Amino acid sequence: MEPVMSKAVTEAFVRLHADGTIYRSKRLINWSCTLKSCISDIEVEKKELTGRTFLSVPGYANKIEFGVLTSFAYPIENSTEEIVVATTRVETMLGDTGIAVHPDDERYKGLIGKFAVHPFLDRRLPIVADKEVDKTFGTGAVKITPAHDHNDYAIGQRHNLDVITILKEDGTLRENCGATYSGMKRFDARKVITDALREKQLFRGTVANPMVVPMCSRSKDVVEPLLMAQWFVDCKDMAAQALDAVESKRLRLIPDVHNKTWNHWLVNIHDWCISRQLWWGHRIPAYLVSFKDKPPADNTDHEIWISGRTVEEVKEAASKRFGVPLGEISLLVEKEAKTATAIGLFQDEDVLDTWFSSALFPFSVFAWPDESSDLEKYYPTSLLETGADIIFFWVARMVMMGLKLTGKLPFAEVYLHSIVRDRDGRKMSKSLGNVIDPVDVIEGISLEALHQQLLTGNLDATEVEKATKGQKEFFPDGIPECGTDALRFGLCACLKQVGDINLDINVLQGYRFFCNKLWNALRFAMLHSLGSDFKPLARFSAAELSLSPVDQWILSRAASAVKDSDDSFREYDLARMTRACYSFWLYDLCDIYLECCKAVFTGDDENAKEAAKYVSSYATYQSA
Repeated sequence: MEPVMSKAVTEAFVRLHADGTIYRSKRLINWSCTLKSCISDIEVEKKELTGRTFLSVPGYANKIEFGVLTSFAYPIENSTEEIVVATTRVETMLGDTGIAVHPDDERYKGLIGKFAVHPFLDRRLPIVADKEVDKTFGTGAVKITPAHDHNDYAIGQRHNLDVITILKEDGTLRENCGATYSGMKRFDARKVITDALREKQLFRGTVANPMVVPMCSRSKDVVEPLLMAQWFVDCKDMAAQALDAVESKRLRLIPDVHNKTWNHWLVNIHDWCISRQLWWGHRIPAYLVSFKDKPPADNTDHEIWISGRTVEEVKEAASKRFGVPLGEISLLVEKEAKTATAIGLFQDEDVLDTWFSSALFPFSVFAWPDESSDLEKYYPTSLLETGADIIFFWVARMVMMGLKLTGKLPFAEVYLHSIVRDRDGRKMSKSLGNVIDPVDVIEGISLEALHQQLLTGNLDATEVEKATKGQKEFFPDGIPECGTDALRFGLCACLKQVGDINLDINVLQGYRFFCNKLWNALRFAMLHSLGSDFKPLARFSAAELSLSPVDQWILSRAASAVKDSDDSFREYDLARMTRACYSFWLYDLCDIYLECCKAVFTGDDENAKEAAKYVSSYATYQSA
């Protein structure tokens, strides 16, 4: 939110809006009724259910039932026939505007082209044939709610079905749902509608059904697809450039197994919704134009939105576009306010997705769009290191924005590290009690202190109880003090070219013991072997010393370990690097060479002692 960053965000938006890359459109977006904002795909957690499950939903005292397929009948117009549909969201039937069946489904061929009658609203539902319908799912007849389901929206567009939004931004039902249901909360309506279907003898039963429930990662609310006017970024051309950068090897992803993920995301890319209805973030620098002598226009109309770096710039653009003097253009403080001048300008209240400003990071930190010595010297950079889980949400967008706005790749290489999970491969979660705080690993912590940490968070009593049990299972004796070096070395050792890190405290403790071994080896070489008057050679030369076979052997092992480490660093293979260090220090230096040195230092051969001093010094200090 610093001025230099805000200036870069505004500049990027204005440029992209001017060339049509950013545009406004009414589309289905992910909506959190608790946050009252649309959210990005990365903030949607897909909770897989195997069948009937009761979940806690914010704003409801009792848990809500999911994982159930409800069947009910729609009467056929001017007939005694009916068509039975099945749905996991029966409350959305208030927004149904059609019914789809497969054209080859013999059960429904006689109904195609007819109309069903809505039991609660004055609405006729055309029965259409669509090849995308799965004849084997449910009853084979699908209720179509274009305003609240992505698949239904696509079918609705193909068959020109009405699009009726039934949910308000807070998750309550709109007035178009009828007096009985208007104002009712969505999941309360689920039960009331089911009971009403029973009363009309249209209810046909429920069965358990595996399903995926989209959950907001921040609010833990069930995400609703809502049809809303938002700002979008057309990503197709930028994605093509990003794909070419990797394919032509101008951009290197490490490890290259991530190339497949890169291609998957960018080949199948959708336009990016960048609007957010939150109170923090960069406010969108676009202004809605209203006219004194005209009714409000559709706010998706490109012509009535003007973006600019300053208010003065926006006014000048409006004056030029609509042929109105600057004195007849004023700013409005409220969207619905009537303008007293010929034209009123109201700045969009929404803010930009934080990933938008994050995508500008490689060059915005150097005061772009202004020319600066830092921008010229440090952009583009050489290497980006980040987590593999945000390869699309951040890395790809930085590449796309960098190429689009500066004509340069923001970096030449991207090292994508693994994600740290618990010892069983599960995502770390406070409610599971499996979270490992790096500070606790470094300093150590008792089990009782871990329990106390749970009380300072935002977990409810049930989650605290569950987390406490998890902590007892994962850390029965607390977390032992391991230190910074052991933690770093352990994380590097656990890195995989593919896959996540399943972090086990016992493994980190093992590397603490290894660090103790290093300390003791250095202490032995420094105090017991070298003496206080020892001075290392300015330049180590094996030819100038009388080396024994074991001296020559440890030098060869040290050289091999150094080569393996250097090669591993160049390839970003940190796990291989730690193996080379671990194997040399523990098995070659400590277990064999230093044990041999003990006999040499207590013997009478001064030449052998002298050689052993310099070799042990070189092997420990230089290889370290």
